[in-house]
Amino acid sequence: MSLAHDERLDLADTMAEVGPDAPTLCGDWTVRDLAAHLVIRERRLDAAPGIFLPPLAGYTRKVQDGVAAGEWVSLVDDVRTGPPVWSPYKLLDAQVNLGEMFVHHEDIRRAGTAAPSPRELSPEMQSALWGLLGLLGRIAYRSAPVRVAVETPDGRRRAFGKKSASRTVTLRGEPAELVLHAFGRDAVVLEFDGEAEDIASVKGLDRGV
Repeated sequence: MSLAHDERLDLADTMAEVGPDAPTLCGDWTVRDLAAHLVIRERRLDAAPGIFLPPLAGYTRKVQDGVAAGEWVSLVDDVRTGPPVWSPYKLLDAQVNLGEMFVHHEDIRRAGTAAPSPRELSPEMQSALWGLLGLLGRIAYRSAPVRVAVETPDGRRRAFGKKSASRTVTLRGEPAELVLHAFGRDAVVLEFDGEAEDIASVKGLDRGV
């Protein structure tokens, strides 16, 4: 099994524990809506393109609403069992689903709380998330007006954004927290170092990946 598979099982357990009507960090989506999103992404290839392509979003939303209206236990089971054998995500689960499962798990865990409470993750998990950050950071901070550096407590470092920028904002924290920020989440435990206006510009970026 893979880290993505393990995270999927933990996510499904958390969904079952908090229930379908609990909030998430995904706007006005409930946990039921988030579960339906994951199901159509992996099981409804006709509707999945609308997740990424705005002209198709209306159809995707209609399909997602229909899936969300289904029986709750079955919906969670579909998340738990993952993509069927005919889905392209089946062969690529370990490669493409770790970030998706991790971030959406935290979307549930951190919703409605005054302060985020990071989990204790294994060194293997943190290293895998650090690996994801290489691509995510290039996308998330591509429009930053300053150089964006990321650093971990054990000294790993990367930088994104304009190489010609004269100023830098540094984000310091565990790989998991850096990945969440790159995915557009603000409920993170990070230190920001730089000029106040530069930090504000980085926090205000549209970082959706």
